[in-house]
Amino acid sequence: MGADHSSKIVGTVWGLLVLNTLGSAGAKTIVPLPRSLIQMVTMGALVAAFALALTVNARLRIRAGAFLFLLTLLLVLSVISSANLESGFGALFRCFRLALFVGTLWLLSRWWDGGLTFVRHHIRMYFLVLGSVAAGAVISPAAALPDLYGGRLVGALWPLTPPQIGQYAAVIIGLTVLLVLGRRTDRTSAAVIIVPSLVLLALTHTRTATLGLLIGLALAIGSLMLTSAAARRFFVRAVVCATVAAVGFGSALQAWFLRGQSQENFSSLTGREKVWNALLAAPRTTSEYLFGAGLGDKSFGGLPIDNSWLAVYNEQGVTGVALVAAILVVLGGVALLRPPSLSRACAIFLISYCAIASYTEAGLGDASPYLLHLAVAASLLAAPAAAQVLPAPDAPRRRVPRWAQRPEVT
Repeated sequence: MGADHSSKIVGTVWGLLVLNTLGSAGAKTIVPLPRSLIQMVTMGALVAAFALALTVNARLRIRAGAFLFLLTLLLVLSVISSANLESGFGALFRCFRLALFVGTLWLLSRWWDGGLTFVRHHIRMYFLVLGSVAAGAVISPAAALPDLYGGRLVGALWPLTPPQIGQYAAVIIGLTVLLVLGRRTDRTSAAVIIVPSLVLLALTHTRTATLGLLIGLALAIGSLMLTSAAARRFFVRAVVCATVAAVGFGSALQAWFLRGQSQENFSSLTGREKVWNALLAAPRTTSEYLFGAGLGDKSFGGLPIDNSWLAVYNEQGVTGVALVAAILVVLGGVALLRPPSLSRACAIFLISYCAIASYTEAGLGDASPYLLHLAVAASLLAAPAAAQVLPAPDAPRRRVPRWAQRPEVT
């Protein structure tokens, strides 16, 4: 199988993983889509991704690493916590989904070489998702900006919530900015991605995604400043622009940030603290405390948890929290030990973004876009594969005619 053909299949597999993690719950779409149909499509995408990955990596060549090892331990823990069916048979189905997800990442690890291949796949696939959001907004602005979500942008063609759209936009904006600073793409191509994504991010009014983008980019660019003049210039310009924006548009930025909420509602993180306090106060057995109640829908008492750490604590116990923390610590530690490079900067951006978003978004303990972001970071931090040195073939021995052979001297 040719290298180009394999690369196209790997890109297709990554796109199917992205489709699987889009989820099935969200806003009402222009054309009503039954949730069962959406789940069939997303689960079918995951099965197809695993099958294609197995086809392109039939010899099961993998690159072992701490990220995938810890993710596999998290899978085993999820099976153990779900085996008692406290969360119903749906927990076992979610474990099966997580197993296919992790297995596909293991199969793709063969192509994790520290390069930017998966960064480009990531940008391309999520830009297509944002394209569907923009198309829905053009077709039906009322459906894309519903009163149910306070006029925030949602997916009108595929059910996507404002935090999801904000997350996808922030991630591809940050990665594209870093590619421009590293001179791995031209400014025109970057503008085609960054400008529309910024507009969509602004329309979602997603504070977590905005803060994750700004802080993640600051850390990533900071890692390049000692070796990149372009990074230093960009940092200075960004500080100047931020200062001017804060002075000239301070009231408008504050209104955007508050989203019309009261100070009390804002300080309680839009009511999230009530769910968090109730979850922490709920009685638990020793088994539930250590291993959790099994994979669920990331809710408690019928309300979304909206915190990765508490969601993991609820479903996989303190053991799961320790494993998720180990994943972030290991990836962050490896990134800090790597010499300055564009790959390292992209990895730092993705790791820091996931760490920041984990406070108000769930997903680090199950198949989700956040695990895909961390998988891209792991691919960027992988050491380049050692080139296989093939032995030189023996030169064919020429037959010398008898008449040309020199007689032996006696």
